[in-house]
This record gives sequence, structure tokens and C-alpha cells, in this order.
Amino acid sequence: MTESIFPKKFLWGGAVAAHQLEGGYNEDGKGISIADLMTLGSHEYPRELTATIEEGKYYPNHKAIDFYHHYQEDIKLMAEMGFKAFRTSIAWTRIFPNGDETQPNEEGLAFYDKVFDECLKYNIEPVVTLSHFEMPYHLVTKYGGWSNRKLIDFFTRLAHVCFEKYHTKVKYWMTFNEINNQANYESDISVYENSGIKFNEDDDKQKIMYQAAHYEMVASAEAVQIGHAIDPSLRIGCMLAFCPIYPASPKPEDILFAQRAMDSRLYFGDVQVNGEYPSWLKQYFKNNNYNLDITDNDLQILKQGTVDYIGFSYYMSFTTKYTDHLDYREYQDLVENPFIKANDWGWPIDPVGLRYALNWMSTRWHKPLFIVENGLGAYDKLTEDHEVHDQYRINYLHDHILEIKKAITEDGIDVIGYLPWGCIDLVSASTGEMKKRYGFIYVDEDDHGNGSMKRYKKDSFYWYQNVIKTNGQEL
Repeated sequence: MTESIFPKKFLWGGAVAAHQLEGGYNEDGKGISIADLMTLGSHEYPRELTATIEEGKYYPNHKAIDFYHHYQEDIKLMAEMGFKAFRTSIAWTRIFPNGDETQPNEEGLAFYDKVFDECLKYNIEPVVTLSHFEMPYHLVTKYGGWSNRKLIDFFTRLAHVCFEKYHTKVKYWMTFNEINNQANYESDISVYENSGIKFNEDDDKQKIMYQAAHYEMVASAEAVQIGHAIDPSLRIGCMLAFCPIYPASPKPEDILFAQRAMDSRLYFGDVQVNGEYPSWLKQYFKNNNYNLDITDNDLQILKQGTVDYIGFSYYMSFTTKYTDHLDYREYQDLVENPFIKANDWGWPIDPVGLRYALNWMSTRWHKPLFIVENGLGAYDKLTEDHEVHDQYRINYLHDHILEIKKAITEDGIDVIGYLPWGCIDLVSASTGEMKKRYGFIYVDEDDHGNGSMKRYKKDSFYWYQNVIKTNGQEL
């Protein structure tokens, strides 16, 4: 497949999140976010979620890679690669430090004006997420996070301010990052990052998750309507973490169980794209006596605020098998897939799964698809000559882009663009590490914030530069 079949306006670029690269956690009026209270972890032990900033503990998001002061240098490097789009997020606490103020912080707004202007100087399209695992901690302590309906108003206020301020600079928006991660409700960090909820011992975690997710999806639908009212040309999408879930065997019970697992993890897309809850889930609520706070007005808002496209991340596939229950529980129901390898952090590497994901979503939801995260976290070595020979990353991205090509040319899938994750090295969301590197650009900083902070181009920088230059013709 040597002939380029990517659309002429295909959005090649990269993706990051504010809390993982900006730093400047207490500068220019910024408030404390939930990410600012997460300590350094690793693959072996989880990040700690502290109630205050504790002396003697390291909080990697406080400094990150200091994009707050390096954004001009970093965006220039992205422009050198030929980026057509750059995905980042608005740090909610830069705009509303506590989250419940009525007036925004002008210094925070000014920072993103500068970032977006810098992108546009190089004809790079900003792609912006409104909430990417960085909600104000004040909303956790005072309101209980997204377990409280009041957060709908706080979020839509943020959305209105951002759409009004930046609609001439930012065309592509997404509301909540990987909103469906919390389907794994037994993972405290997943629900905390998504919804700012800390469970008590006797809580019905699943019920609380469903309620919080409902409020978020109502807020998302309201935001879509607000954005379209301000500027009908805006394209506002949802953002899902897509992990195909394969049956472990052709056994009918395994196939049915894998189907229900996919439904459970991706019903969020059904609501945000179709504007209504799927029938199986409504029956599930009824069977389990989940009398959630879902009003008739909420259902109307969901209907009227469906998204324009589906943004999604793709890193890996899962495999599962039926045991003794039909209620999929991600924390215990996954099994190893003997046909695929894994990276150093145990994440399965499955390029074909990306093509599967594109087909699954296109068939189910009939909307344009935007790959806004994909990449390989790996140990990179900086040589004495300040080079990084990351052929393993080139191989990973090559294989995934090849599957996108097939999805477009053989399956007829409408794909907007491809934005690999962590296009510049940044703090890992799952572990807080720097050594879990994704970028085309190496940042000289270790897990504890030590280093020169200098930026160096990896081998993958030049490879991806040529991919973009040839519009995917040369991989």
C-alpha cells in the first residue's frame, strides 16, 4: 500500500493534556486540581490520592515538563514536524480556580489565548478537551464531585466561557476525556479521575458511577448546545477510551459475555451519539432497583445535545471469558490473549484492534471518527550525543497507521485525523512517571523532576515528519 489514500485535509498531529505537561500548578491564579494531589507511582504501586499537599511526597504534575513556560519552543518543534493539529486541554482550575466561581480568571484565559495563537501562527489546528482528569479539587471536597447535580451548572459555565472566548480560534472540541474509563468502577483512580468521587467502604460503587456518569453526559449535551448556539460551525465531540473486548473462545457463552462487556464499557457512546440510553441498560437499572436521578428534562437534553463526531483513544485490546455472571467486571474478568504481545507496562499491543475499533464504531454510530490518542509508552535512552533511537516506537506507530489506511480504503471509514498521544514526553496519568515515555520529543527530566528540561528530537521525530509530509504515503 504505497499510494496515499488519506484525505487531503487529514489532521496529522499529536495529543497531550494540560495537567500532564503544563506545570505552573500555582501560577497566575490557578487553583488546585485533583491531579495536583496525586503522588508519584509506578507500574508496581499505584499513585496516592492525598487530601492536601503533604511534605515529603512528590507530586509530578506540579512541574510536569513546564510547558507553561516552554509552550513557544514546544509548539515550534511540533510545527517542524508538520503538525496539522495539536490536541490539548483547558485546565479547569486556570479558568475557575475553585470551579464554582461566577467570574473566570482572566490570567488563565490569557494563557490559552497565547497557546492557541502560537498554534495558529504555524497553521496548526487546536483540538481542545474541556475536562481531562483535572477538575477542581474544591468541587470534590464541597460537593462530592460528579455525584452532585450542581456540577452540571459549573461545567456548562466553563464550557460557555471557553466557547465564547475561543470559538474563532478553536474549531474542534471534546467535552469529557475518556468518560467511559469509570466503567471499571472498582478502580478507585479511574472513578476519581473521571468524576472526583472517593468511595466509602459500604458504597454501591456501580450505582454511584452510573449516577455520576449521567450528570456528566447531561452536562456534555448541554455544552454541545451552548457551543452550537455561540458558533454553529464548531465541531463538538465526545471522547471514549476504546478497548475492543474479544471473546476468549468461540464458545457461545464467551461471545455473549464479550458482547455485554463491550456494551457496558461503551454505552456512554450510545447516550452521547444517539441521545438515549440503550434498552439493555434501562432494564439493568430496573432489575437492580437503581432508581437514579434521571429526569424527563435530562432525557430531552440528551436528545438535543448529541455530538458531531467521536473522539477516541486506542492503546490496546482486552480479552474475556464467561464464568458465572453476565455482569461484566473489568477488574476480574479479563484474561490473557495468547496471540498478541504486551509492552513493558503490560498493555497488549494489537494494531489490528484499531481497525476493528474503527469498524465497530462506524457501524454502530455512523459518525466521523477522530483518533485523538494512540501510542507506545516505553523506556527511552538518551545517548551521549543526545539522540534517542526508538525504532520500537516507529514500528508500533507504523503498524497502527497501516490499519487506519485499511479502514479508510477497504472499509470506507470516515476518519478525521490521527493524533498520537504524548507527542512530547510528559507525566504519565496512570503512574505519574516520566520514564514511561511516548513522545517524538525527548524531555530531559526524570521521575522526580531532575534534569536540564532540554528538548531533543528522537528518531521517531524525523520518521513522523516524513509521514506527515507525504500524507501517509511513506511509512
